[in-house]
Amino acid sequence: MATDADTEHTQVVVIGAGPAGLTLANLLRQRGIGCLLLEEQSREFIEQRPRAGFMEEWAVRALERHGLAERLLDNAQRHAAFEIRFDGERHILSYAELTGHHHFVYPQPLLVADLTAAYVDGAGGDARFGARDVALHDLESDRPAVTYTDGRSGRAHRITCDAVAGCDGARGVSRAFLPAGVARHDYGIGWLALLAEAPPSADGVVFGIHPRGLAAHMARSPHVTRFYLQCPAGDDVANWSDERVWKELHARLTVPGGTITEGPLIEKQVLDMHNYVVDRMSHGRLHLAGDAAHVVAPIGAKGMNLAIHDALLLADALTAQLRDGDGTALAGYSEAALRRVWQYQEFSQWFAEILHGPAAEPFRARMAQARLRRLFGSRAAATAFCELYIGKDADW
Repeated sequence: MATDADTEHTQVVVIGAGPAGLTLANLLRQRGIGCLLLEEQSREFIEQRPRAGFMEEWAVRALERHGLAERLLDNAQRHAAFEIRFDGERHILSYAELTGHHHFVYPQPLLVADLTAAYVDGAGGDARFGARDVALHDLESDRPAVTYTDGRSGRAHRITCDAVAGCDGARGVSRAFLPAGVARHDYGIGWLALLAEAPPSADGVVFGIHPRGLAAHMARSPHVTRFYLQCPAGDDVANWSDERVWKELHARLTVPGGTITEGPLIEKQVLDMHNYVVDRMSHGRLHLAGDAAHVVAPIGAKGMNLAIHDALLLADALTAQLRDGDGTALAGYSEAALRRVWQYQEFSQWFAEILHGPAAEPFRARMAQARLRRLFGSRAAATAFCELYIGKDADW
C-alpha cells in the first residue's frame, strides 16, 4: 500500500456485503456504532447474484424486530410442509403443524437488495463497492487497519478501526488472516443445480429419493422453479443435456398424483457437496461471520440462516464492547456462534444420509430406509426432526 494512501478511522470495518455483513452493518448503524462496509463487487452485482432463499422463521422475526423485513414479509412465500417421494409414494411432513413455525421463501438477492437499501439509502451508511486488493493489518494490536484500492479511481485507502468483521464468504480474503484450523467434510457427491422457467409443480419442497440419486424441487416464484439432481462430484454440465435432465427429474420425482412441469432451463451448475468449520471465529480484532467461518452444504437450507445468526450475535457483542465497554460477549462470540454451527452441521449430515443413502452401497441404503420409516411412523421422531429442520430453538 502506497504511503500516500488516504487514511481515515471508523469503529468497525465490515468486509463483504452478503446477508451477514449487511445485517451486521445495519444493526451497528442503528446503535450508533461507526461502521464502514467494503465489498469487492458492484451493488448491481450483489443484488442480482443467484443464491438460495429459504429463511427460518426465527431469522425473519429477528430482522423484523430491527425494522429490516418489511418487503420480505409483504412478498415472501410461506412454506409449512415438505414432501418426500420414494418407492412410488408421496409422504408429506407438515412441520408447521408439529412445531408452530414455517419457512419463508425469499431469494437471497432480494434480501441483499433490501438490506443494502436500508443501510445505504435509508440510514446513509458508508458502503464502498468495487473495493480491490483488500488486506488486513495489525489485527493483534489496539489499532488494526484495512487497506484497499478503489476500483474506479485507483486511489489507495487505509482505514484504522477498533474491530474488523470478515463477512466476505468462503472465497474472501478475511479467512486467510485467521490462523485457525479448519474441520472439513466432503460428501463425495455433487448436485446439479438447475433453474427452470416453469411454474412450480408442488406448493413447497419435494425430495425424490431414488436408487439413481436424489432429486429435489423447490419453488422460487410463480414462474421459476429450482431443481437439483445428485450427480458425481466434479461432473461437467456438458454431460447434462436438457433431454437428460428432464428424463432424470421425471424418473426420480414423478409418482402417482405428483408430476413435474417442464420449461426452459436457464441455469445449470454442479455444486460439490462439502462442509467446513473454522476452529475459532475470532483472532485479535478480527471476527468472522457467515461463510467466511463455515460452509454447510445446501442439503438442509441452513447457510443464510447461520449467517444471520452470526451477525446478530456479533452485533450485540461489538455493541457491548464499543459502546458499553463490556468485552464479555465478544470474548465468547466464537464459542456461542459455533454451538449453532455444529448443531446445523450435524443435522445436515444426518439428513444427507436419508437423502443420498438409497443411492449408496447396500448397508447405507438400508439405514436410510430405516430412518425414513421412523420419520414417518413416529410423531415424536417427526417432531424432533422438524424442530431441527426449522431451527425452532434459536433464541432470537
